[in-house]
Amino acid sequence: MKKILLLGSGELGKELTIALKRLGQYVIAVDSYNDAPAQQLADESEVINMLDGEALDQIVAKHQPDLIVPEIEAIRTERFYDYEKQGFTVVPSAKAANFTMNRKAIRDLAAKELGIKTAKYEYATSLEELIAATIRIGMPCVVKPLMSSSGKGQSVIKIKEDIEKAWSYAQAGKRGDQIEVIIESFVDFYAEITLLTVTQKNGNTLFCPPIGHRQERGDYQESWQPAYVKPEDLLEAERMAAAVTQALSGAGIWGVEFFLTNNGVYFSELSPRPHDTGMVTLAGTQNFSEFELHARAILGYPIPEITLERVGASAVILSESDGNNPRYFGVEDAIKQTKSDVRIFGKPIMRPYRRMAVALAYDVLGSDVEIVKNRAIEIANKISVKNI
Repeated sequence: MKKILLLGSGELGKELTIALKRLGQYVIAVDSYNDAPAQQLADESEVINMLDGEALDQIVAKHQPDLIVPEIEAIRTERFYDYEKQGFTVVPSAKAANFTMNRKAIRDLAAKELGIKTAKYEYATSLEELIAATIRIGMPCVVKPLMSSSGKGQSVIKIKEDIEKAWSYAQAGKRGDQIEVIIESFVDFYAEITLLTVTQKNGNTLFCPPIGHRQERGDYQESWQPAYVKPEDLLEAERMAAAVTQALSGAGIWGVEFFLTNNGVYFSELSPRPHDTGMVTLAGTQNFSEFELHARAILGYPIPEITLERVGASAVILSESDGNNPRYFGVEDAIKQTKSDVRIFGKPIMRPYRRMAVALAYDVLGSDVEIVKNRAIEIANKISVKNI
């Protein structure tokens, strides 16, 4: 049995905790507030500000974990290098956690060091620099904080008047204290996919069947598996994913995002942990969910193969307002649907557009993915979350 320090205890951390507990592991769940979803199931819990390096040091020293597993971006990840020097194992590695938390580091690694195709991009540390970069990049373009999650602070500049708004929104939505933003040329894509990639301690790199997804406000709304990808584009995406994960090093699951265009595949972003769009795997689309794959990979357990078992889809269920007493309405009606499920995360705090639950739908292989996706959306629409 290993002692695992889970840094981030939201819905992804909760499902990972379930997978780890089923394999007999000991989990300490950490978050910035009490009774976060994973904390409800873990062996122990801690509440700290993970951007406070000293508080993070104290938690690591107190628990002496076998594995430090970050599940969110808002962590003082530069401390991870010291933890590795002290003999602790960071998942997948200190380098991966640091590079992928910072869009500048991961984009420069992909584009400049590995020669992977990405959108044209520049950086800005002030409104004046953003204005100049926008002129060079051209409009429309996308502005993102270097550090954020779930699309926060991300916006599209279509006209000159959008630039100042984009700067302000990026500063409001950033994680941490970095004011720098990345400006990307607009990629004319016809689809976005997530390629869940599994790196192993003693085995080959494996790829899950591609997952399609749709976003609003920079956050995913629906995902479906399998997504159709032209064979040559899938091979190229797998090549890119293998290259970047190898460069970052370590074992675990990675959510690697790509744009599909008429000019081929473009690398977008990468997360060194289970991905929100991968919640579709909770519908039994694979022989192992993304959480089970991550658990096995970080423990060094063998994963002989990843197989597609069903067609599936997920659709998010969002809160409508602020509050700390969420109640769910319409669940009984929603789960009357055949070949469906609902997962309520157990978050005690509501915010507008906060993801509180997910609807799942599935069918046999060969079924129409669009029909399954629409069924997941229909289930999600039957459920509302209100503060009572």
